[in-house]
Amino acid sequence: MEGSLLTLAWVGIVGFAVFMYVLMDGFDLGIGILYPFAPSEEDRDVMMNSVAPVWDFNETWLVLGGAGLFAAFPIAYAVVLPAMYLPLLLMLIALVFRGVAFEFRFKANKSRHWWNKAFFLGSLLATFAQGVVLGAFIQGIRVEGRDFAGGMLDWLTPFSVFCGLALIGGYALLGSTWLIWRTIGRLQGWCFRVARRLMVAVMVMVGIVSLWTPFLEPAIAERWFSMPNILFLSPVPLVTAALAFGLWRALDDGREVQPFVLSMALFALSYLGLAISLWPNLIPPSITVWQAAAPPETQVFLLVGMAFLIPTILVYTAYSYWVFRGKVTGAFGYH
Repeated sequence: MEGSLLTLAWVGIVGFAVFMYVLMDGFDLGIGILYPFAPSEEDRDVMMNSVAPVWDFNETWLVLGGAGLFAAFPIAYAVVLPAMYLPLLLMLIALVFRGVAFEFRFKANKSRHWWNKAFFLGSLLATFAQGVVLGAFIQGIRVEGRDFAGGMLDWLTPFSVFCGLALIGGYALLGSTWLIWRTIGRLQGWCFRVARRLMVAVMVMVGIVSLWTPFLEPAIAERWFSMPNILFLSPVPLVTAALAFGLWRALDDGREVQPFVLSMALFALSYLGLAISLWPNLIPPSITVWQAAAPPETQVFLLVGMAFLIPTILVYTAYSYWVFRGKVTGAFGYH
């Protein structure tokens, strides 16, 4: 019983870290995706300034999630890493180029256009790679014993590629609603228009992924469509539709904060739907969280450190966002 509770606690920690990364790095990756389409170079300055103080510690959650997976679920780490080696490598390289672009773009003159491209392509490729990894994870990983038994390109399927494209749209929606909240004038008006189109595209793609997923694994279809599960789980798509309607109304009414909050809520419900589909498997379709977990002694030892680390990150994050809470205008930053 004690081991089961520890494992559930670690599932919560790793799941929370991944979710926080998706939300917090999602909107600044989304800004990078929208970057070359902004109305002017001055607007691109504002877009980058809106996330310049916070982008780096947004990625802290990625490190925490990866470290937690390695420490608490070593079998999952040992299987997922070789199965997703190429897209994960692409993601890390793209994040490096994107991070360098943050530092170099404002100092460059003749080469600024190259750093603009690095910021855009780094954001786009990192997002696409994350979506591909998600799609490949959902469709399952071939395992023999405790080792990955598939090929180097098992992750590359129509479903995983579509998930990559869907995540590009989702992050762009988060980025546009963040800019609605943080900017004014011409750029904000442009983001309102972009966010409406992105919301429609994202909801269509979410619908396609939701309908496609049950066909990948009979157990997922059984989970969602059997009785009485369908009665208990039907609120998830209904609430998602209600949030999408609320987001559309908020954009039409010119709200500034609500679109970003509702966009995050849509991601939260999508994350919940994914958890419902896959639980209790940590390596779909057959290895459960308990089978992949580290020994209880290891989990307890690491949990003590997490009890201090996670609150510290949360307090620091909240304080940083509070300090940089104003609107961003021109090259002068937050006001």
